[in-house]
Amino acid sequence: MMNVHATETPFSPESPQPLLREIAAGADYPVHALGPLTDAVQAVHGLTQAPIAIPGASALAVASLAVQGFADVETLGGTRALSLYLLTIAGSGERKSSCDAPLMAALRTFEREQGKTQRNDLQSWTNAQALWKGERDRILSEAKRGKGEKRTAARVDLNALGAEPAAPPSADRTVTEPTFEGLTRLYANGQPSLGIFSDEGGQFLGGHAMNSENRQKTLAALNDLWQGNAIRRTRSGDGHATLYGRRLAVHLMVQPGVARSFMADPMAADTGFLPRFLICEPPSTIGTRLHGITQRNDAALGRFGERLHRILETPMPMDPDTRELQPRTLPLSDGARRLLVGYSDTVELAQAPGGDLSRLAGYASKSAEQAARIAGVLTLWRDLRADNVTPDDMGKAITLAQFHLSEAVRLADAATVSQEIDRAEALRKWLFENWAGPEIMVRDVVRLGPNALRESPKARAALSLLERHGWIAPLDPGTVVRGAARNESWRIIKDCAHVV
Repeated sequence: MMNVHATETPFSPESPQPLLREIAAGADYPVHALGPLTDAVQAVHGLTQAPIAIPGASALAVASLAVQGFADVETLGGTRALSLYLLTIAGSGERKSSCDAPLMAALRTFEREQGKTQRNDLQSWTNAQALWKGERDRILSEAKRGKGEKRTAARVDLNALGAEPAAPPSADRTVTEPTFEGLTRLYANGQPSLGIFSDEGGQFLGGHAMNSENRQKTLAALNDLWQGNAIRRTRSGDGHATLYGRRLAVHLMVQPGVARSFMADPMAADTGFLPRFLICEPPSTIGTRLHGITQRNDAALGRFGERLHRILETPMPMDPDTRELQPRTLPLSDGARRLLVGYSDTVELAQAPGGDLSRLAGYASKSAEQAARIAGVLTLWRDLRADNVTPDDMGKAITLAQFHLSEAVRLADAATVSQEIDRAEALRKWLFENWAGPEIMVRDVVRLGPNALRESPKARAALSLLERHGWIAPLDPGTVVRGAARNESWRIIKDCAHVV
């Protein structure tokens, strides 16, 4: 028998694998489904060459702010507000502000005009309030000095004097970084229909209103406003206040890193806050935006601005004393209802165990209502006195709702994975730039590592991810590390420190 000797080849481990965020490309934005908003959105896109979904979201949000005070829309689950919440994810340099500005221009002009009127009204109110207070003080002074009939007469005079003149309401229609208390005060003293609009939405998501102390009440309040519910506020010294008939539209433009962190926040998801948003992260157009192919359509933007200004000038139906909105109900036509029922049933079936939407029931269960809201916004933008939602507008709205639902599906998992990768990348840099030892343990990361990893589960998860990508290697249980046998430890592969 012949002996066969195998030639041994030395084992050479693969180089460490980079920590990458691989997110599948999304569907094309259905700009044609914006109906009466389409021309203006295409005009902004031609001017800025930014991803067309950015001005698309801006136009929908502005239209929602404009019409939400006039009507609520019929849905399959009852009558709902026309308020839309939108979250647009785009990196620095994607011309978010340039997309927002031309669509908001008429609103800013209207706010300035109303601000001048309010200043004049404020001076008249100051005089009227001073006269009222002087007369009230006189009546009280006479009542204090008198007895019997004089006090009775004083009560009659006070009743005849009436309530203190109300200050003219604030003209502002939008805010950028409100706290819950600030938003409540603005609703109490200003317009009953407001918008939170920010092209730097990270400032709001990372600001005072969303810190650990205030986050829960802020999320609860914004959820209530999306539903059209009353706002309730109780504070020591201020007493209890309940404000009915208020509406809120929201459009936050945020950087991808901020969005990933927020979308991975369990509180934002568990409270149902995130599923109330129409989410989108369009592909970048940086590198293709050439001045030579810029297209202007001032006529389309002019028509959009004129329509917006006309709606803003139209008095909203409200109680004159409490400023509570009293919107009418916008019904669905029979054809629109049939379309919505078909869409709702399709989405419901996809939420069954093992279905495409089974893990995103929060987003999916609201998609049909989102479609009805969008349809109502498109309808009233075209005609504030429209009798009902037509099948054409409902079909367009369903197309938009489907797009945003597909974006939510695409981005939800990416947010969780991306946050894990971000933590692992932070740990990788720390190991190779700040940690001097050849081995690492979970306790080392918890005690001395990056702030985001100062909890054992997070530290262990990041170490495991680095292990899978070849940046560290596990040591056998019982290996002596720094003078003691350890159950769990890793060797840092220092010769790969130069690998990015």
